[in-house]
Amino acid sequence: MAKTKLIIFDCDGVLVDSESIVCRILAEEMNRYGMPTTAEEVDAQFSGRPAKDCFLEIEKRYGRPLPETYFKDTEHRIREAFHSDLEPVPGIEQILKEIKHREISSCVASSGSHEKMHLTLNKTKLYHYFTNSIFSAEDVARGKPWPDLFLHSARMFGVQPEHCLVVEDSVPGVKAAVAAGMPVVGYSPQAERGRKLKVEGAKVINEIQAVLNFL
Repeated sequence: MAKTKLIIFDCDGVLVDSESIVCRILAEEMNRYGMPTTAEEVDAQFSGRPAKDCFLEIEKRYGRPLPETYFKDTEHRIREAFHSDLEPVPGIEQILKEIKHREISSCVASSGSHEKMHLTLNKTKLYHYFTNSIFSAEDVARGKPWPDLFLHSARMFGVQPEHCLVVEDSVPGVKAAVAAGMPVVGYSPQAERGRKLKVEGAKVINEIQAVLNFL
């Protein structure tokens, strides 16, 4: 593996433990609108994808435009849950401190919006590790699984793809990293998701601290 000069972190599920919250609320709201599903099914279908793509898929399943109240209620409930329940992924802050100690650059590249990351990273007290180095699918033409976001992040640091290390927890994210020509570590405590990440080309870990083994 080439010398790592830049570590690119996904946000949801890698830095902040937000995906279980989002999947639970999305599933509850979908069921309320007559679209039977579970949090596990939502996680499998939407994890790692831009929010606009997820809502388009939900609307397609609904069969007609969703009421404006659906989006407002869902967004409101997610934001409330973030404020009350959101925590950092266990062990991630130790990783960020070690990376800083080793003087390796790092950034965030997420399908989430800048507004959402500002909320989640501040709530978990991780924002200061990434000031001015947070990139969103909003910044590029195509989000994950396309490579655009990761390539954009590397260009902003002037680092070649082979000298980046991506840390992801979703299949679209791993696909995007592979398409960008970047080594990728797939983090998942869940064995089934870990197998899916491995199939797509990730080196899989089930504890976030193991990222250090790849630097």
